[in-house]
Amino acid sequence: MTTQGEPAVRSGRTPVAPTEPDLRDALTGLRATIADTPYPLALPSADEARRVGAALVGQLDDYLLPRLARLDAPLLVVVGGSTGAGKSTLVNSLVQARVSATGVLRPTTRSPVLVCNPTDSAWFRQGDLLPGLTRTSTPSDRPDTLQLVGAPALTPGLAFLDAPDIDSVVDANRALAAQLLAAADLWLFVTTAARYADAVPWGLLRTARLRGTVIALVLDRVPPAAADEVATHLREMLAEHDLAAAPLFVLPETVVDGQGLLPESTTAELRTWFGRLAADSAARGSVVRQTLDGALGALRPAVEGLADAADEQATAADALAERVHAAYRNARQTVAAGLRDGRLLRGEVLARWQEFVGTGEFFRTFEARIGRLRDRMVAAVTGRPAPDQQLQTAIESQLVTLLTGVAADAAEHTHSGWQAHPAGAALLDPALGRPAADFPARAERLVRDWQRDVLELVRTEGGDKRFVARTAAYAVNATGLAVTIAVFASTAFIPTGLEVATGAGTTIASQVVLQAIFGDQAVRTLAAKAREDLLRRVDGLLDEEAERYLARIAAAEVGAGPGERLRAAAVAVEQARNHARLRDDVPLRLPGDDR
Repeated sequence: MTTQGEPAVRSGRTPVAPTEPDLRDALTGLRATIADTPYPLALPSADEARRVGAALVGQLDDYLLPRLARLDAPLLVVVGGSTGAGKSTLVNSLVQARVSATGVLRPTTRSPVLVCNPTDSAWFRQGDLLPGLTRTSTPSDRPDTLQLVGAPALTPGLAFLDAPDIDSVVDANRALAAQLLAAADLWLFVTTAARYADAVPWGLLRTARLRGTVIALVLDRVPPAAADEVATHLREMLAEHDLAAAPLFVLPETVVDGQGLLPESTTAELRTWFGRLAADSAARGSVVRQTLDGALGALRPAVEGLADAADEQATAADALAERVHAAYRNARQTVAAGLRDGRLLRGEVLARWQEFVGTGEFFRTFEARIGRLRDRMVAAVTGRPAPDQQLQTAIESQLVTLLTGVAADAAEHTHSGWQAHPAGAALLDPALGRPAADFPARAERLVRDWQRDVLELVRTEGGDKRFVARTAAYAVNATGLAVTIAVFASTAFIPTGLEVATGAGTTIASQVVLQAIFGDQAVRTLAAKAREDLLRRVDGLLDEEAERYLARIAAAEVGAGPGERLRAAAVAVEQARNHARLRDDVPLRLPGDDR
């Protein structure tokens, strides 16, 4: 036996090292969770959640997962900026070759161009980075292609990607520019003296800062006389946006040579800076790790927003379902109240009951079989249904009217409740504002089936089986009608003269005869069972109606607990990120920081 703190090997067991969180596995799990979380209900937060979710999945596929798998891969510099800022001319000048199209026609760059040293081309050609873009070696107008160009003059370890304009008039170009910037190890933002204060680039700069992306800026086409003033103002704006540490290169306004390249003297400082970065593997590694760590750190707050939107979906689905349940719950309560308060005994039912009892028909049902035959013959001669049939029809009509009314009210209330809810309105169609087309037929079938089972209940549970056999089926039918009346009048006791004998001259013989046949307790029991059976059938009928709404919620597939799954996946990534310690404790120092 080992004591506390004693090594486990003494007992013959091999100590097990604690499992270290794997960052790649955590990211893969987060990606799957984000991709599997839909936002099907039309809520204000849904469109933004879908957009952010798609962007996060794209960044995980385009950059985070492939970069994490190859931290030593060449550094990718994405060159971005506004329309006409001179991005392509700058890229061509940095690699000293016309690799990207330039011109006055906008947009010039329709598909991205990636330039690297030929020795680095294998990494970019295999497609781990930006896997959704088809690799090509020739220029293309398709935004889903990535043209790969080799440039021997470019130092190995560094690649430039000329992205479409961030403010392009073409939607696909703007979306592609944002996608490429999210896949950058370093973002080289190019602007001009005339456009550096535009709102669109500053929005993307803030996004890049929040993601932790390393940023460098080029202020292009600056008139020499205004160079100091414009550069000073831009540095002030950078400081206001917490980007004061970003390197800034000012290129004077000049003319290009015959090949469309800027003079070497204009780009010398920038080419030297990138050359030093490419030659310094430690600096490149620091840039990669800082951008990667910053992008990982930005995941959790972004996923928290998705989780909140997912929670809103679940809450909305529950709210819509509760409006359905409340409406049909009220419908059930209305039916139950109708069986308690005697409303079903009014009108036609009461008149037929009075006729059935007051004319002595109820007593004649207990006579010999010849009495039954006489009644049928009279009915055949006169053409009038027997009083018991008239009463049965009146009961059926009254019940069907009640059921149809409560179903119509429930459908109307649910429809209006959903119409007032942003998620519910999108799920509606006009037919849901009223009961299903076959509802009256189903209600009639329910009542007939219930009446038949009331007779069976009297037959099987009437107490004195010898009496049942003696009075035969016709007596059972009459007794069943009287039990039905008892159900409508009260759930606790046999109907009294005040409840069912409200018409002048109507007797209370029904109570006397029922007590004589079954006894007080037997009648109570039969009435209670018959009522429970009726309410159970009504529940089923109304559940079918409610299901028309609930099925629409189920079809949306909101799911249970999507917000918690997103939060748990984000926490797992954060824990793995903290354990991986990608970022150095010392601040990042880029070439030229000591300038």
